[in-house]
Amino acid sequence: MRVHVGSGNPVKREAVRRVFARAFPDERLEVELVPVASGVPPQPVDEQVARGAVARARAALRGADYGVGIEAGLVHHPELKLHFDVQFCAIVDRRGWLTVGHGPGFVYPPQVLERVLKGGETVGRAMEALTGIERIGHKMGAIGFLSRGLLDRTQLTEQAVLMALLPRLRPDLYQGDEFPLTT
Repeated sequence: MRVHVGSGNPVKREAVRRVFARAFPDERLEVELVPVASGVPPQPVDEQVARGAVARARAALRGADYGVGIEAGLVHHPELKLHFDVQFCAIVDRRGWLTVGHGPGFVYPPQVLERVLKGGETVGRAMEALTGIERIGHKMGAIGFLSRGLLDRTQLTEQAVLMALLPRLRPDLYQGDEFPLTT
């Protein structure tokens, strides 16, 4: 089974490898990073987050069995008046079946949100400034720092990948007119 991950980030590759290996234990698995454009700004917000994941998945497919796109960004909850960091994952196969899921969301410290929402920085840059950890998103991620290591970015990303795989694990429940997500 060949899986292309639409990114250059090894954290995303490892998360996809771990989940696909558990979901398809009898398959010989090859997971490769394929850097692609997301089609969204460097710091996606709201609907841009899912759009970026889908664009990455479609662009990464390139003859593999699956193309996987993962995009993290800020999603605003109007009632709570909070921005949550959420990772969306999109998976497309050769038939064009697109499945999407997202992982848990969390709120950044106010100084990070200030730099992102008002200062125009990315979350990665704002977290690097806060923590002093260069390329934090390619390591433990913001969640690793904020949770004091209880959860790292690879583990967080695994949750989004698994959620996008659910319809593929139970296709009898998801295929049909009620679930028309095709490319």
